[in-house]
Amino acid sequence: MTLKINGEIIPEEAIEFELKRLVQFYCRHMPPEEVSKQTDLLRRKAKEQAIGAKLLMNEAARLDIRVTTEDIEAKLKELKKNMGGEAAFREKIAKQGFSEDTLRTSIERGRKVDILVEQIVQGVEEPTEDEIKAHYKAHASEYTKADTAQVQHILIRPESDSEADRATAVSRLLEIKERLAEGAEFADEAAAHSDCPSGRRSGGSLGWLSRGTMVPEVDRSVFALKDGETSDILETELGFHLMKKTAFEKGGPIPYPEVAETIRDFLRHARRGVVIAAYVDDLKKKAVIEEEGLATEIEIDG
Repeated sequence: MTLKINGEIIPEEAIEFELKRLVQFYCRHMPPEEVSKQTDLLRRKAKEQAIGAKLLMNEAARLDIRVTTEDIEAKLKELKKNMGGEAAFREKIAKQGFSEDTLRTSIERGRKVDILVEQIVQGVEEPTEDEIKAHYKAHASEYTKADTAQVQHILIRPESDSEADRATAVSRLLEIKERLAEGAEFADEAAAHSDCPSGRRSGGSLGWLSRGTMVPEVDRSVFALKDGETSDILETELGFHLMKKTAFEKGGPIPYPEVAETIRDFLRHARRGVVIAAYVDDLKKKAVIEEEGLATEIEIDG
């Protein structure tokens, strides 16, 4: 697919960038499994936002919005810090084929758009406490926490799909399970024998996992275990596993005070989005947008 605005091609990378931002934002406001169901919608919105971003960039250039050198350098300094320092920053941009001057130009363009957006949304009212509480009440099912378990595992991958190699993998896990029953430490066995990187990295720890996020048969087994108990041998497409549940937390509604600021952010974003979308729609009327070589109208959702 080729997407153009006023004859300029919008690279696929720009759409992927907007998709990543959308996924990150929605993951802060709803369970990951719900976000995954919205993949097609989010991809369409990402394309629309890439169009909007380009139109806003062009408009910021037309309005000759100025950005100070100090502002650009402050953003560059922040970027270097987030990348792990000067050396890591230079290594990363070199791998990506960027120069520092190119990055400064990109930062300047981005800051011009930021300034334009702030001008557009100036005067948009903040969500009130009553509105935030009403949203919490109306979307109560979205503000719940699933049961979670702290899990360790040991993975043994068969050398091949042959019955002999599968049997060997199972036999290795049976031997490990015997040693565990005799008092061996699960973390030590994981570090010594697991084919998963978590074995050497963290003694097989997978951290806290939510109910419903693992392979169904593993999920059922893990949440049926008592704290400190180790599962029978389980098979997945990755191989054969031993799972140990080390702790458990019951899920349920998330108290309002814990999510009030998240909801405020969400409502603010939505309200500002409506205003920005109206502004972009106005810019679209003056632009030629082409997809696959054909002029087309693409709706920009708030």
